[in-house]
Amino acid sequence: MLPPSPGALLALALLAGAAQAAEPSAVPRCAATSRIDVAADATGHASEVCVSPDETTTFVFDSRLASGAVEVQPEGRLADSAQGKEGLTLHVIPKGDFLPGERVRVTVRFADGAAPASATFWLVGHAARRAQRVEVFRQPRPADVLKKEKDEAQAEARQCQEDKARLLAERKEPGGLMGAAWLARNGEVESNFIWEDLKQHPANALRTESAKRYSQREGETHPGSMAVRLQLANPGTEPWTAAGAVLKDATGAEVELSAWQASAIAPGAFGFVVVGAEREPGQLACPCTLKLWEAQGPRTVTLGNVTFSGEKQAPARE
Repeated sequence: MLPPSPGALLALALLAGAAQAAEPSAVPRCAATSRIDVAADATGHASEVCVSPDETTTFVFDSRLASGAVEVQPEGRLADSAQGKEGLTLHVIPKGDFLPGERVRVTVRFADGAAPASATFWLVGHAARRAQRVEVFRQPRPADVLKKEKDEAQAEARQCQEDKARLLAERKEPGGLMGAAWLARNGEVESNFIWEDLKQHPANALRTESAKRYSQREGETHPGSMAVRLQLANPGTEPWTAAGAVLKDATGAEVELSAWQASAIAPGAFGFVVVGAEREPGQLACPCTLKLWEAQGPRTVTLGNVTFSGEKQAPARE
């Protein structure tokens, strides 16, 4: 295995958004978006919004909804769908067995009779990534602005695909801080064992055997990076591969992380997973909750009390 270049960026973190556009993926295609614009001629178009089991997603509208004018298809897959008292909000909560990739269509009708008279959304199941609050506007942005944003997005996607292809050709291991975490290179990063302080969720699909956090020291090439290396045991009957991760604090603020591992963790075996991002967690009020999910299926790993400061040391369990 060739060691990663010390100056390489977190290729997976930076290019995660382009991965779906570059090649087919089993990860549900949806967005944890915070804004949706509904155009007057949006008939037949429905935005896809990430939702998670037993967690609330709130739609906030700039126009009142007609009373009781919410249609859910298929029925019976939401634990609750309730309009706010003023008719400007809609709260939806998928049931606890809502699966990744599962889709429910929600259609609402507005009370004023203006165009568009209704709006439709697809709620797409995701094990961990969900939209908490989605603002819905019936007044679309100007066409020239939309065209400019579309052109910029396409140019960015092309550049990301080119960069991804180049990086994958150079190495199959992650670079930057995640690479350092994987190789445990002494002196390059500050690190602490945090396994003893973690709170493992009783419903976790895998058991955490060791955990070590990494953060860049001030003055280094990429300050503010962070990563966590986990050793997981798979007690199940199917292999497990991490598809993504998110770090969330008690206020609901979160940072999406990339996940990397050498191979799937086989049933009855141990394996390492590294999650990280080229940004510091300072914007979060940690201790935080770290959640990892697989590409297919509902199996997740949730760890509480994750921190990125202090000098507490614990012996390795590797």
